[in-house]
Amino acid sequence: MANLQFMKGIFKHPFSQSINTFTHPHNLHHQNFPPFQKINKYHFLSSSSIFFWGHKDIMGVVTYTDEFASPVSAPRLFKALIVDADNLIPKIIPQAVKSIETIEGDGGPGSIKQMNFIEGSHFKYVKHRIDALDKENLTYAYTLIEGDALMDKIESISYEIKLEASPEGGCKGKNTSKYYPKEGVEIKEEEIKAGKEKAGGVLKAVEGYLLANPEAYV
Repeated sequence: MANLQFMKGIFKHPFSQSINTFTHPHNLHHQNFPPFQKINKYHFLSSSSIFFWGHKDIMGVVTYTDEFASPVSAPRLFKALIVDADNLIPKIIPQAVKSIETIEGDGGPGSIKQMNFIEGSHFKYVKHRIDALDKENLTYAYTLIEGDALMDKIESISYEIKLEASPEGGCKGKNTSKYYPKEGVEIKEEEIKAGKEKAGGVLKAVEGYLLANPEAYV
């Protein structure tokens, strides 16, 4: 999977700068979406997904939990957003992502993947390690371990994602991200939130592709 939490400031999500060119709705390839609207401190509403987040600090670690809803079924979204992200993400957002490659392992747990951004991007690349991948239960965990996106501020960022069917149709998802700062560094809430807003563009791009191509990933 690409680092899709999908992520302004020194502790922005790793992709916030790189995906800046496509998070605006007019830059999505297959479908335009209205921009995020701020409802209250922790609630952002987009065309098809609602994100909530809270956080807690434990020994310097900052934990955020995001919950979202999508009109796309859980199996289709999991296949596109996670299982086949290496192929799909560079295809639908080539203005940001050049390629995603497996540099160690077979693509399963323990494997290391590298996302390469296009020339001129704020960042050159990020690497992540796959910690768990359960295609039956639609769960995925990975850790961002290297790349200029971390700069000299963060040791690593871990993510755990779970998708499931929604009674209203489509699916709902939950993502827990943990930021591990280097000693003496304080992670600011506002900086993380700003990056997460932009990072939502990756999910919206994938949703747009799936809605415009109902035969894909069925």
